[in-house]
Amino acid sequence: MNIKKYLKSFRLRTLPLSTSGIIMGTFLSMSYGIFDITIFIFALLTTNSLQILSDLANEYGDTQKGTDNNKRIGPKRGLQAGEITKKELIHLIYIFIVLSIILGIILIFVSFDNLMNASSIIMLTFGAASIFAAIKYTVGRNAYGYKGLGDLFVLLFFGLLATMGSFFIMSSQIEMAVLLPAFSIGLFSMGVLNMNNMRDIENDKICGKITIPVKIGEKNGKIYQTLIIGLGVICTIIFSIIRNSNIWGYLFLITTPIFIIHLINVWKFHGREYDSQLKVVSIATFIFAILVAIGQNI
Repeated sequence: MNIKKYLKSFRLRTLPLSTSGIIMGTFLSMSYGIFDITIFIFALLTTNSLQILSDLANEYGDTQKGTDNNKRIGPKRGLQAGEITKKELIHLIYIFIVLSIILGIILIFVSFDNLMNASSIIMLTFGAASIFAAIKYTVGRNAYGYKGLGDLFVLLFFGLLATMGSFFIMSSQIEMAVLLPAFSIGLFSMGVLNMNNMRDIENDKICGKITIPVKIGEKNGKIYQTLIIGLGVICTIIFSIIRNSNIWGYLFLITTPIFIIHLINVWKFHGREYDSQLKVVSIATFIFAILVAIGQNI
């Protein structure tokens, strides 16, 4: 199998964002005195498998609906570029569905030593919902990404489920304060999606893909970006205050200049220029999660 030709469809640049919630939840659990390297590794593998599945299904759905066309500004994906066939893409989707199921089951078994207790059943249900959400973003007649619901699902799955879920499978407990940094990761993830949607706003309008920017317009999309990024930082500040963190607990504020420069650019940029900001917010979120992890464990 020639892996290189599939890399455009795997969209590897999305993986730092998908792992941020796992890093956040896992190392917050460590700050409460609980950590298991095996659980952490399988959580990362499961999340990245789900992310690649989502990217593949997204490509398939957008191609079927005609949204992936020559007018789309973003980078060409494998199918659009003619590097893979529709049949190959479908096979890859099935492979990553199976891989996500296997990795998820192993993760839950390693975490709870039993697949039939209440905790395992809850997490298996969330796992099944994650696979369903990954596929239904753009695939099918009622794809939620075409109805302006993509941001909500990103908040739920990239932020709340990834962070709270990884904290729970590591510690077998729920800590309500962890909701705050979970919201931070979710809000930053919404920011990445918003940049993607602002970049493609004109093509999405033509193709009937109703995203938040399509609904509220480009200027309000910039305001929306400013609010969600700002609120994302504030949520973790409140978390550090609640935990009576020492100065190291605010280490994540080192990323503030990155987010400020990003927002300055958002207000200056238009169209294709937004594409560069997807990577900026994704990497900044990854660094943010790492700095929270370090700061809360010093």
